[in-house]
Amino acid sequence: MSTQKRVVHLTTVHHPYDPRIYHKECKSLKNAGYDVTLIAREAENGAQKESPISHIPVKTYKSRLKRMIFGTMDAYKKAKALDADVYHFHDPELLPVGWLLKKKHNAVVYDIHEDYITSIMQKEYLNKPIRKLTAAAYKYIEKFFSRKMELCLAEKYYKDIYPSGYCILNYPTVNQTFVQHERNHGPLEDKLLYTGNVSYVRGAQIHAKIPLVHDQVSVHFVGKCPSDLAEEMYDIAGDQKDRLELEGIDRFIEKGDIEARYLGHNWLAGIAVFPPTEHYKKKELTKFFEYMNAGLPILCSNFPVWKNFVEKYDCGLTVDPYDELKIREAIDYLRNNPDDAKRMGENGKKAVTGKLNWHAEEEKLIEWYGQLTAKR
Repeated sequence: MSTQKRVVHLTTVHHPYDPRIYHKECKSLKNAGYDVTLIAREAENGAQKESPISHIPVKTYKSRLKRMIFGTMDAYKKAKALDADVYHFHDPELLPVGWLLKKKHNAVVYDIHEDYITSIMQKEYLNKPIRKLTAAAYKYIEKFFSRKMELCLAEKYYKDIYPSGYCILNYPTVNQTFVQHERNHGPLEDKLLYTGNVSYVRGAQIHAKIPLVHDQVSVHFVGKCPSDLAEEMYDIAGDQKDRLELEGIDRFIEKGDIEARYLGHNWLAGIAVFPPTEHYKKKELTKFFEYMNAGLPILCSNFPVWKNFVEKYDCGLTVDPYDELKIREAIDYLRNNPDDAKRMGENGKKAVTGKLNWHAEEEKLIEWYGQLTAKR
C-alpha cells in the first residue's frame, strides 16, 4: 500500500476489547497496513492495555439515554476530526453519526452484529403494539440513514434481511494453544462450561437448573452477568447452588481470560441450552466455534439450524431446552461415553481449524477494504 489509509472504528456500546471489533477487525486491518483508530469507551477500572491500535476514549454513561445523546455526540466530534478514509461503526445508535460522516471522498461501513428488528420484537417488557411500532420506526430510521453506507454482516442469515450486505462472519481466530492441547490425557471432568454474556435469552434460567437436573455435574459461567440475574440463578439452583460458579458478575471478562479457562479443566462439554427465540433460532452462535476450537463437544438446544449444524460436523448433542429428562440423558451420554465425547470435540476442532475460522473472513475483510479505499 503506497499511501497508508486511515480507518476509524466506532462504538459507544461495546467493550473496547470486544472480540469482533478489536481482536479481529481492528487487528487484521492494522496488520494489513492500515492506520487504525478505535473510538470506544474506556476499559473498566481504567485497565487500558498497550496496543498497536490507537484508542480514543469516549465517556462512559450509566444512563442509556445519556449515552445515546452525549456519547454519540462525543464520538462524532472525535471521529470527524480524524478525516478518515473509512469509518466503520458498530451500534445502531451511531447511524446518525455515520450519516453525518459520509462524504464523497470516504466510505462508511455499518457493521450489523444483531438482527435488531427481531430483537425488538422479543422485548416482552414492551406490549406488542409498542414493539411493532418501535420495530417499524427502527426499520425506517435504519433505511434512511444507511442509504449511502456499506453494510457488513456478522451472520449468514442477515443476508436475507440486507441483500446488499457483505458477509464478514464472526468466526473465531484459531487458538494454536487449543489446537495443540490434548484432551486424551486424563478423564473428562463432571464440569459444563458456558462462556460469554449471561442473560435470560441465552439460557441463564435453564442452565441454572442443571445442578437440579443432574446431581453429578457443576456448571461454570465465564462472562458478564448482572448481579440481580446471578442472585436469581443461585435461587433457582437452591441447595445445589454450590455447583454453579459464576465468574464475571457485573464485569466484562477479557478474551484472553476466557481462553485461559478453556484449558483450566478437562470440560465435559460447552453448553448453549437456550430457550426458543426468533433471533437465536436462526443464527450459528459464535460460542459454538469457540467450543469447537477448544475441542469441546457442544450441548445445545435442538433448534433446526443448530441441530443441522451440530449433525453436519458431528460435534455434539442437541436437546429440547424444556425437557429436563433429555438434558439429563445427554449429560449421562457424555459422561458414560468419554471416547465419543472426545471424538465429537476433535471433529469440531478439525472443522474450525480447517475452514470455520477468522483467517478466511480476514482475507475477505482486507479484500473488501481494498475495494472501498481504491474508489477514494
